[in-house]
Amino acid sequence: AVGLVDVPYRFGGNTPDGGFDCSGLIVYVYNKAVSIRLPRTIEEMSRKGSGIGQQAPAPGDLIFFNTTGEKYSHAGIYVGQGRFVHAPSAGGTVRLERIDTPYWAARFTEARRIVPN
Repeated sequence: AVGLVDVPYRFGGNTPDGGFDCSGLIVYVYNKAVSIRLPRTIEEMSRKGSGIGQQAPAPGDLIFFNTTGEKYSHAGIYVGQGRFVHAPSAGGTVRLERIDTPYWAARFTEARRIVPN
């Protein structure tokens, strides 16, 4: 995921050459890194794996945010040391950010752990 930082955002994007939106980035990374096929939407992803409750997220956990009034409207991949990778918005690029910044901390919904079958 970290190797994809600076790839342009593109709504509906799901490849490094074509750009990524947040769910496209997650689907691509999980498929390439651990051969797990996740659903394409954040809402559907929010039903996969297991919620980790109050535990600290581990690298590879999906982290979900409410950025639009929807409980699951944005997501990224936790990479450790308080940081996550995500494809934030139109005009932006895939980036690495801290989960504890005021903006993201206020919008955090939950973290989920996806384990291979």
